[in-house]
Amino acid sequence: MRSIKHMSLLLSAMIVFLAACGTNSDKTLVEGKTNVVTSFYPLYYLASEIGGDRVNVVNLIPAGVEPHDWTPKSQDLTIASKAQLFLYNGAGLEGWTDDFLNGLPKNTGLITAEMSKGIELIHGNPEEEEEDHDHGEHDHDHGLDVDPHTWVSPKSAMVMAANVKDSLIQADPAHKEDFEANYDELAGKLEALNEEFESKLAAAPHKSIVVSHQAFGYLARDYGLTQIAITGLSPDAEPRAQDLLKVAKFVKSEGIKYIYFEEMVSPDLAKTIASETHTKLLVLNPIEGLTPKQEKAGEDYLSLMQKNLQNLLTGLQE
Repeated sequence: MRSIKHMSLLLSAMIVFLAACGTNSDKTLVEGKTNVVTSFYPLYYLASEIGGDRVNVVNLIPAGVEPHDWTPKSQDLTIASKAQLFLYNGAGLEGWTDDFLNGLPKNTGLITAEMSKGIELIHGNPEEEEEDHDHGEHDHDHGLDVDPHTWVSPKSAMVMAANVKDSLIQADPAHKEDFEANYDELAGKLEALNEEFESKLAAAPHKSIVVSHQAFGYLARDYGLTQIAITGLSPDAEPRAQDLLKVAKFVKSEGIKYIYFEEMVSPDLAKTIASETHTKLLVLNPIEGLTPKQEKAGEDYLSLMQKNLQNLLTGLQE
């Protein structure tokens, strides 16, 4: 009996150890390669595709964690300080970036680059909150006046991919031709995705989408849609009762059939609106990260954006 208990404890310890190793291996730097640290999944995807086997990409935010809720730990600072390139989105997404960069040791040779550079950012105006809400642009965050969700639009993702390519060449000029070839291949896929979004959404009879949080401003702007958000730029922002009533009123008056929710945040508010307005629920993924299930299934930015397009067409065709 004692032997069985001892073996059970040993097995449990091994499972914990292996799990820990699996977690740490995701943040392991590789000698002999250009080590690139990215702040969140979309940049990890772009850097991996463009860098290919010439780089080792380490993503700071693990699968299943919402970027708005994450802050770096001391080990993340250590990892970044030993890398050659650190890529972050900017536009206010990573509120911790300034402190993080200031905390890095000096003269490490680390190149840091903001990947939203060159994209025309969407700015809110707090003084026009009440007026803007009727058009789906109300900012419930009271202080966040820049929409950071640039990557959710394929058109913006193309700009970000070019930024990633340029940063990789700066960090590792010896492999410029490899990076440019990989970039050209990815850019072709992103351009095809962009054209599909443009043509299919332009033909959709309806143009308004009701979403759980205000993450689709660039998508809406680039493809002629109107975004009505239940919560603000941060998914944990609390909407006011009158905001919920306005959204419900809009849904009923416009005859909207679907409310879009996200897999990595609570769907409770979307369910509340759907119940109140007798509408259905569909996923619209801001692709701020992958869930463990999506990661295991081999999903990536392109496949998830394709699913987004199909769900948008379902909602806009009704």
